Amino acid sequence: MPTEQIARSLAFINWTVLTGLAAGSFLAAEAARRRTEATPGFVRFTALAAAVFAILAAISDTALPVPGPDAPIVASPALDGPRQGLLVALAVIAILYAALLRRPRAAAVLGILGVAAGFGAIVVGAVGWARTAPEAGPLLVQLVALALSTGGVFAAMILGHWYLVTPKLPTQPLVLFAKLLLVIVGVQLLLFVVWLATGAGMGLPPFQPLVGEWAFFVWMRLLVGLVFPLILSWAALQTAKTRSMESATGLLYIDVGAIAVGTILASGLYFGAGLLT
Repeated sequence: MPTEQIARSLAFINWTVLTGLAAGSFLAAEAARRRTEATPGFVRFTALAAAVFAILAAISDTALPVPGPDAPIVASPALDGPRQGLLVALAVIAILYAALLRRPRAAAVLGILGVAAGFGAIVVGAVGWARTAPEAGPLLVQLVALALSTGGVFAAMILGHWYLVTPKLPTQPLVLFAKLLLVIVGVQLLLFVVWLATGAGMGLPPFQPLVGEWAFFVWMRLLVGLVFPLILSWAALQTAKTRSMESATGLLYIDVGAIAVGTILASGLYFGAGLLT
């Protein structure tokens, strides 16, 4: 039964992954432009990648099924248009951002607008799908955390590649990205404990999902999607500090896969069973 419920929520899982990649990677590009010495080429490439993810997310949004009566989320047709429009806006803004990157004022304005559009789509999704207003807050926190980790690790992995073609690039950009990624995954692990200690959003006894019918997926979320990425992010940070950029990039490659699995599991548990993890 749990596997069937997750299968029925595949469209929403796909939306979560694609939207997280779009919003998170664009935010990473803008953060790199403002706070690091990362090359314009990296920022431009990451922004264009965010545009592609946003277009795919907007397309996937148009094919989202109507949740059934027993689903943990509800349909909000009135918010479908705004959500899809924000994703399209992110794609257009990201393309303009990449084209106008050499113009600081234009890039600054477009950066703010792009971040607002990407995370605005996530806000609209959380508000529209939550069954009640109090449930929208935790769902929003979950979706934002997933976007930051999924988009962040993708951008960090791409940045690692830039060191292979730009040997003189300072270590500061990758070190900063690895630190932020470590913090984000650490916060997600803390949220996991909080969610389960308070009933996982379903009013369950504390930590009951660890032994219930969804236990296998919950444990996979914890071990593969949180603990393993936390170790990998820490290792990537240590290797980046010593300028072992090939090793750091390799670790981040694995981290991309582990965090993607974690995002799929977390979104599947919520959209399939209403469990926050």
